[in-house]
Amino acid sequence: MIYMICLNVIHDPFEAENLTQDTFLQVYKSLSTYEYRGFKTWLSRIALHKAIDYKRKTVHTKARENICLAEIENIADGRAPVQDMIIKEEEKVLLDQCLKRIPKHYETVIRKTYQENKSSRQIAQEENISVRTVETRLYRGKKVLRECFEELSNP
Repeated sequence: MIYMICLNVIHDPFEAENLTQDTFLQVYKSLSTYEYRGFKTWLSRIALHKAIDYKRKTVHTKARENICLAEIENIADGRAPVQDMIIKEEEKVLLDQCLKRIPKHYETVIRKTYQENKSSRQIAQEENISVRTVETRLYRGKKVLRECFEELSNP
């Protein structure tokens, strides 16, 4: 149960095993604060928080590792400066985080417009909505996305 909670959050079997062990260590250390009700829930919450904390810490680390590898290649090829690549990678991470936070109907329209390069008419047909609704969702979705982006980039 604990392993599956961790695996569902971080999607890495090896790290899920480590987090499972960390969870049980934390449970052992925190037994004195346990209120003797809902042990399974208490245990699950500790595991979930451990996994979320791990994911928060590693998102930026992995992004920076990817940047470093790409930068080594780009320096050899004489391409984009380091700072530009770092900014782009961090913006990509923020964008992905924000897309997961906004309402699904906004996310769908934004992804189909910008990632799949579909027209408003194509999206309207696929989603069985009017073209005007697609345009409204795109406008509102970009607004919510912009607010989220500003919130996350200026903590």
